Amino acid sequence: MNLFKKSLLSPAVALLLYSSAMADDLTYSIEKQSLKDAIETISKKSNTPYIANSSFLDGKTSNAIKNIKGTKNALDEVLKNSGLEAVMEDGAIIIKKKVVVGSGTVLEEVNISEGIYLPSGTTEGSGSYTTGSTNTATKLDLSLRDTPQTVLVYTRQKLDDQNIKSIDELLSKISGVSMNRVDERLNVSARGFDVDYYLYDGIPTSLIDSNDPDLIVYDRVEIVKGANGLMTGAGNPAMGMNIIRKHANAKEFTGNIDLRAGSWDDYSASLDIQTPLNSDKTIRGRFVAKHEDTKSFLDFYEKTNDIFYGVVDIDLTDITYLSLGVSYENIQRDGTRWGGLPAFYSDGSKTNFSRSKNVGSDWTYWDDRTTTYFVDFKQYFYNDISLNLGYSSRHMNKDMLGTYFSGLVDKETGVGIGDITTGLWKKKDEENNLDLYTSIPFELKKLDHEIITGISYNKSDTKEYDFVTDNVSSSIINPTINFNHINILNPYLQLNTSPADKIVQKAYYIASRFSLMEYLKLIAGVRVSSWEYESDNGNSNRKFDNELVPYVGLIYDIDNNHSIYASYTTIFKPQSSRDADDKFLDPINGKNYESGIKGEYLDGHLNTYLSVFRIEQDGVGESTGQINSNGNDISVAKKGVTSKGFEIGASGKITDDFSLDFGLVNFEAKDANGEKFTTTNSRTTANVWAKYVIDNYRAGAGLNYKSKFYSGSGATQITQDAFITIDLMAGYKASKSLNFQLNINNIFDEEYYEGLSDANNLLYGTPRNFTVGMKYSF
Repeated sequence: MNLFKKSLLSPAVALLLYSSAMADDLTYSIEKQSLKDAIETISKKSNTPYIANSSFLDGKTSNAIKNIKGTKNALDEVLKNSGLEAVMEDGAIIIKKKVVVGSGTVLEEVNISEGIYLPSGTTEGSGSYTTGSTNTATKLDLSLRDTPQTVLVYTRQKLDDQNIKSIDELLSKISGVSMNRVDERLNVSARGFDVDYYLYDGIPTSLIDSNDPDLIVYDRVEIVKGANGLMTGAGNPAMGMNIIRKHANAKEFTGNIDLRAGSWDDYSASLDIQTPLNSDKTIRGRFVAKHEDTKSFLDFYEKTNDIFYGVVDIDLTDITYLSLGVSYENIQRDGTRWGGLPAFYSDGSKTNFSRSKNVGSDWTYWDDRTTTYFVDFKQYFYNDISLNLGYSSRHMNKDMLGTYFSGLVDKETGVGIGDITTGLWKKKDEENNLDLYTSIPFELKKLDHEIITGISYNKSDTKEYDFVTDNVSSSIINPTINFNHINILNPYLQLNTSPADKIVQKAYYIASRFSLMEYLKLIAGVRVSSWEYESDNGNSNRKFDNELVPYVGLIYDIDNNHSIYASYTTIFKPQSSRDADDKFLDPINGKNYESGIKGEYLDGHLNTYLSVFRIEQDGVGESTGQINSNGNDISVAKKGVTSKGFEIGASGKITDDFSLDFGLVNFEAKDANGEKFTTTNSRTTANVWAKYVIDNYRAGAGLNYKSKFYSGSGATQITQDAFITIDLMAGYKASKSLNFQLNINNIFDEEYYEGLSDANNLLYGTPRNFTVGMKYSF
């Protein structure tokens, strides 16, 4: 919406215009043309100004109308099947986007909703499986159809229906994603490459590791497949995952209490409340708290998680917005594993342990505590120009004590033949991120355009790192381990201090959307990044300046419902390989090519996509087998990995009562020698979830498919054959305030490996489990 225009409408003029518009007897006949031109024609003839976000109208064509009487009737006909609707408000025609809520429809503006600022793309309360706009790919607010990459959105409704509580659980439901669990840590890959960065509210971070964030404080998760260097800087060309927080949007006191219980003594309780903090409702607060206490299918394992989240959203003026917040999450785990089970008996046959077997003890632990402070500021100026500032500071503490077994197992006795290693870690990380940018929409030759330019600063600093591993005293205390009855004693290790380090990224960037023609848009941008690594001991210090990351995409609207696109983008990844002169090799360069077709149906309630992609990773350091004068391996830059494949999917509402989320991905990745790359990644994955509502009842079902993957070769190869897990949901809305829901995951109790990175790291996936929940809203 043009906020500046709205603020200038005087009450007297507004009243006159409103009365005129509502009582007019004008007759309209308009030929098929651009939607913007049609609305301008109606606006001029009715002498009524109109207000609309330019991105709503881009590339859309109006319906032809003839002899339609009345301004509102003419607008309704022109906008039919556009996903938009016009209302007469404050003496102006206001064009708003429609989203589905339950079985009805409400109007949504990107920036203003009944006087309250709503961040673009907000999904909470929409009841939808899709959203009107995302900005994870380019910072530009673009619809899924207008984003020239594969984009997925896990809305609040979709997360709730599938009972997806954490990032790890979400990753298992995303098509094209492979998860290779190590222990509490998870190696995540997409399109053949490791996912090594994430984003919070559009600000990148690499610090996730074993901290599996609970999703209760987030509105949605946006996912961009392939390289995302324009937004993140350094990383692999795999996938960008943007986790977007909830805000205080309510004008009245409201909230809910959610109680849940499930398999293995899993209990949780949460409270989520919002309220205005002043009479004008320009200051609003929100508080979220949750406690979870659970055991596991694993022996010894127990976990508690406490989450607290507070945010204050302030409308400083009609065009100035400020958000301040803090979150705290404390994950305490006992009886944790470090690594997994051995894969082979001493006679060469494969082990077949119970899924509950845990190479851990009741004294092992793995704790993560994270505190985050954040600030968001937005200032609008003339013609919707805006200044945006985002800042976050994250403080992470990790404490871990665990045991790791490396070796074989005697099949007859169950005794381990190998080494028992105990490890103790204490680590403190601090991350500070700043993102400042301006958005400048403008009109040129009757076409809408936008330019975004900004700067970013990211500093990841290990403040303290204490680490020790020991297998000598462990072997003395525990000379053997019997896998028939695991009983490992605590060696009581003393910590050593290891050198801390920090990584600093600085960048400036520009992104733009140009309407080359009415039906053809160009998305282009570039990021110039500097990256520096420093260690306290000076080892491996390196710095790279002015790394260019370009982005270019074209979108052509075939008709009102379909667009074809093509895009090219890159990303860079610093490496520790050195040349003959002991200088670090240049960063690895990842190139992402993608093209496809996207569909938008049912007034924007259903989005579909079909894409093909090719990713090339070049400049990978390859050892020559020689040593330089400083004793380091000599490497040369070589062509790396090529990954290519396709994705197909759909998400949204088929009818008011039937919601669908579907994705299928197939890819092939090979190294420079033509050998398969990352064989622990399934080459074909598919995820389907469907929900149907009948009055106050709802039912959902999901299917998750992963094709064969393996680790190792020859006699030591470990293979997980293709498998499918099935999930079910049933819900009942007892009243306006009371809701019940049952979720059952892996209902047929499929047994599969979730991790098999080597012969000493075999981990089973979660067996059949259920959760029953009761939510009371007020």
